[in-house]
Amino acid sequence: MIEQRDVIVTMRDGTRLAVDVYRPDADGKYPVLYASALHNKDLQGPDIADVLPPQPAHAPLWFGPIEAGDTRRFLANGYVHVIAQPRGSAKSEGHYGEENTDHYDMIEWITQQPWSDGKVGMVGISGFAGEQWRAAAQGHPALKAIFPYDACSAYGGMFGFRDFNPGGVVHTFPYLLDVFSTVHEPRGVPGTLPDAQEELWRAAMRNPDYKMYINLYNILTQKGQRTGVMYHIMTNPWEPDGTVERAEEVFKSIKVPFYTGSGAYAYTYKLHWLGAQHYFKNVKQPRKLIFTGPAHLERPFHQYHDEVIRWYDYWLKGIDTGIMDEPPVRYWVMGANEWRTGSDWPLPETQWAKYYLAGWEQLSTDAPRPSAEVGNAHREPDVFTQMPLKKTSRVERLRYMTDPLAQDVLVAGPISLTLYAEIDQPDTNWIVVLKDVGPDVSVVTARVGERTVPETLPERELTRGWLKASYRATDPDRSTPAEPFHKLTKGSIEPVTPGEIVKYEIQVLATANQFKAGHRICIEICSLDVPTGTGAMTDVEYIPYHVTSSNTVTHKIYRDADRPSHLLLPIIPLNGQ
Repeated sequence: MIEQRDVIVTMRDGTRLAVDVYRPDADGKYPVLYASALHNKDLQGPDIADVLPPQPAHAPLWFGPIEAGDTRRFLANGYVHVIAQPRGSAKSEGHYGEENTDHYDMIEWITQQPWSDGKVGMVGISGFAGEQWRAAAQGHPALKAIFPYDACSAYGGMFGFRDFNPGGVVHTFPYLLDVFSTVHEPRGVPGTLPDAQEELWRAAMRNPDYKMYINLYNILTQKGQRTGVMYHIMTNPWEPDGTVERAEEVFKSIKVPFYTGSGAYAYTYKLHWLGAQHYFKNVKQPRKLIFTGPAHLERPFHQYHDEVIRWYDYWLKGIDTGIMDEPPVRYWVMGANEWRTGSDWPLPETQWAKYYLAGWEQLSTDAPRPSAEVGNAHREPDVFTQMPLKKTSRVERLRYMTDPLAQDVLVAGPISLTLYAEIDQPDTNWIVVLKDVGPDVSVVTARVGERTVPETLPERELTRGWLKASYRATDPDRSTPAEPFHKLTKGSIEPVTPGEIVKYEIQVLATANQFKAGHRICIEICSLDVPTGTGAMTDVEYIPYHVTSSNTVTHKIYRDADRPSHLLLPIIPLNGQ
């Protein structure tokens, strides 16, 4: 290959951006795969990949930002790989986010190079995927298609509040990511902010929940000079007015074919899987969606390149690879450990089923019977009390499970939990965990040894959902029973009246799992999660914890006929059933 490092490309306003170019060492013009992200471009090329072979996510040398793709693989298949550094990061001038034309200008520069045939696609995951959507909205005619895997937020830009913090529950992913940051940020003596920002900063500084997480409070004291995304979320923990409407206009502006997706692992940091679904739903162009398995992708990123190359051979080289003749949706089914396909997402064949919270922490398809038939004793709530993280690392929870399943049950798609509950404080976080428990061939009887569910059953966590109680207001025009769409704006936030029974509609992030016969469907309801390391760190950056209440909170959950708390699951028929 021919390598050109730190090439300077000047934008229309004079800002100079740094670019690396890797191209075949042969005469001719080639289609170009363009990558751009805030992550340091000097980590992306073949000189790192040649020394550091792909690392699984549990390996100590796995490093998230190596995401621009396998340069040697691209070149071997007849493409040029261009890796650019956006403005305001690493070796590029300016301030990130101050423009909406840089991708257009960069693609224009690419098309003018002697090695370019004038056709451009984009590659790279996560942050690189977010820039693909920005580029698509800028609309250069040479950009023929994109492949934004791990797609980033669809509402409000790359770090939009909705997809980044579903249900309004603030999580620490940007803090954990920035501990290993490759983004250059200013440092200096904190000064006075503009009046509106100063007021927001002072309110955040008074928040006892932030003070409990001293690592986050430390960021606040520096007034945005480090870990900027985390600082912004803590001082503006809501979605700005008009964000949804502006995003819907952006959706209309995207005119290129796209292949998006994410994996079952991505429910932990949310924005990638939610972003992929939201873009797939809202952008009406030739499109494909892939939902991969539960293991996080290796770094340097190299997986699914067969699909990347098939996609671009079709759109950039005009080769009929058959990729557009295949069903538009392909998803990995955990439990069965197999691929399935679909014509849309959610799958049109979905049969929605309610699983009701019942007595003795059971989960049942039988609806609760009215009080006139069963009396009032069953109206008493289930209860758990959670002390804050400053006092305990023990997570209290209520746990509801089905009996062992008589036959396999395939769950694939979005999920929701409707909860009727009372708390004794103005706010809490609802955290919902969906699990596959089993196999369990036992029955529950009065005999010793058969009275309880065995504690030794294997458990596998599938996905989670979150809702801050004060953010419970939903948008009725954009909500569906399986996907409640919360308003999340500052004006929609309303503290709970302690002691009042409130209906909560909680979005649980989509999954695809085949619960085998003899297994149990299980949900856990809690309000706390805990860092897995000391010093408020976690074992891996992409499994973050959340900002939870600094108060002790008692939670009461009701599950009678007048208040039928239930889980709504997307059941996919198996074998025609």
